[in-house]
Amino acid sequence: MRVSYSPGYYVSLPEGHPFPMGKFPALHRILRREGLLRPRDVLEPGRAPWTDLLLVHTPGYLARLERGTLGRRAERRMGLPWSRGLVRRSRLAVQGTVEAARMALRDGIAANLAGGTHHAFPDRGEGYCVLNDVAVAARLLRLSGEARRILVLDLDVHQGNGTAAVLGEEAGVTTFSLHAEKNYPWRKVPSTRDAALPDRTGDRAYLQALAAELPPLLGAARPDLVFYLAGVDPVAGDRYGRLSLTREGLRRRERLVLRTMRRRGVPVTLLLSGGYASSPEATADLHAEAHRAAAEVHGVEPGRAAAGTPPEGSEPKRESTSTGSPGGTECTESTIRGSAARTS
Repeated sequence: MRVSYSPGYYVSLPEGHPFPMGKFPALHRILRREGLLRPRDVLEPGRAPWTDLLLVHTPGYLARLERGTLGRRAERRMGLPWSRGLVRRSRLAVQGTVEAARMALRDGIAANLAGGTHHAFPDRGEGYCVLNDVAVAARLLRLSGEARRILVLDLDVHQGNGTAAVLGEEAGVTTFSLHAEKNYPWRKVPSTRDAALPDRTGDRAYLQALAAELPPLLGAARPDLVFYLAGVDPVAGDRYGRLSLTREGLRRRERLVLRTMRRRGVPVTLLLSGGYASSPEATADLHAEAHRAAAEVHGVEPGRAAAGTPPEGSEPKRESTSTGSPGGTECTESTIRGSAARTS
């Protein structure tokens, strides 16, 4: 399976910060070690152009984000301290999702070893989410005609309020969230379809709920592409979860989702979303379950490439951007507004 990944997905955070930034390089190491990922399967994304980010985010927010003038209140809501590295990694992750979606449309499945930042709103970041990668990718692909009907399948333990706010009523896009009822966000923005679970829901009830939702959801959405936010925070013991899925339950969830999509012939873009286990490495190992399931469902043994993978000896694509926009130029509010005018 091909993936988007950049070492730039990692940036340093203050000591003791609860966000497991180390899970991104850790997941890359695990997949390489297990033979589920080879260098030629990796596309290293560039920074998402500001013009693409404007499809979802406001000029004022992007300008404040670029300049580092968000303010303390906005940073607290975002949950992450501003830095130029954080802005860069956020843009890299958005482009990683765009590229993974394009690879999925060609190959049937692909992944971004980041992404699923579903709490980001047009005018602000929230809950460790700076930019909404799924919303940007969905709008970009629909605008370009690469996909017409999109399903966002969000199985993070937290309801996808930012994605719902952006895409929840958008024609051609279906948003679904299966989450803990009594968990963040305290104000939930309605998705196309939401399914809330009580505290301590275990494997049987969780999987029954998911299995009941998938057929009517897919029948109504008729998607050309699925963004699968495979959050691992429903697993018991997660710092911010309130559910009680076991590791085996997580494995069964991943097989259920990926087998269902494979049987229906729907391309899947696999994204990380949340997970807060005992360490970044433990969190990454839980995220790896989706990749292990993908290898099983798509018949790819460790060390063997999936159909559509570039041939041996080819170099990974690097520093891609989805438009001809100057992705690295300074982002001031005036230049963003000019970009917005040119793309309107």
